[in-house]
Amino acid sequence: MDKKTCDKIIDKLKNMYPDAETALEFNSPYELLVAVILSAQCTDKRVNIVTKELFKQYNTPQKMVTLSQEGLEDYIHSCGFYHAKASHILKASQDILDKFNGQVPDNVEDLQKLAGVGRKTANVVYSVAFNGQAIAVDTHVFRVSHRLGLADAKDVFNTEMQLNRLIDKDLWRHAHHFLINHGRQVCSARNPKCQTCQLNTLCKYYKENFENN
Repeated sequence: MDKKTCDKIIDKLKNMYPDAETALEFNSPYELLVAVILSAQCTDKRVNIVTKELFKQYNTPQKMVTLSQEGLEDYIHSCGFYHAKASHILKASQDILDKFNGQVPDNVEDLQKLAGVGRKTANVVYSVAFNGQAIAVDTHVFRVSHRLGLADAKDVFNTEMQLNRLIDKDLWRHAHHFLINHGRQVCSARNPKCQTCQLNTLCKYYKENFENN
């Protein structure tokens, strides 16, 4: 896709979702990190219900590591994949204490040094908690960016790189939320609302599947 078309798409998304931000509720970078880990294959609504109770007592890495694996699993059970998530949260919390003096790192490179923290999670924490410019490619961002024609890479990392090249850097953190919101509200995995989508005249998927049919 050319830069001009990309800019038109981002402008339209900005108008469609002017208040797009994360739906996860948090009061510190650490709380956000835990919430993002819990959000894998789980709705933000469910995560917020779980963390509301969890963070009453365990909202810092110092407090979190006093929980046993089983104790943390009891809190987060309803988020799914609770064995792995509890392990990641406890190990990441210990890493924060041991490697970063109890403070969540404020850059993507160091965030990825935490146990269980991949590039997507690191990008979310960096962009949302620290206002850094990064595009976290989750399932919504991957799907929507490919349908629109903003990316065509087969993997998440190269999709991110393609988006970074096309989209102005000062819009990266916002573009992430624009694409997520569009994926949730319009460009769903099944039965996307292509006929009424405000982006259909610019969309690769629409042109391939609906025009001239």
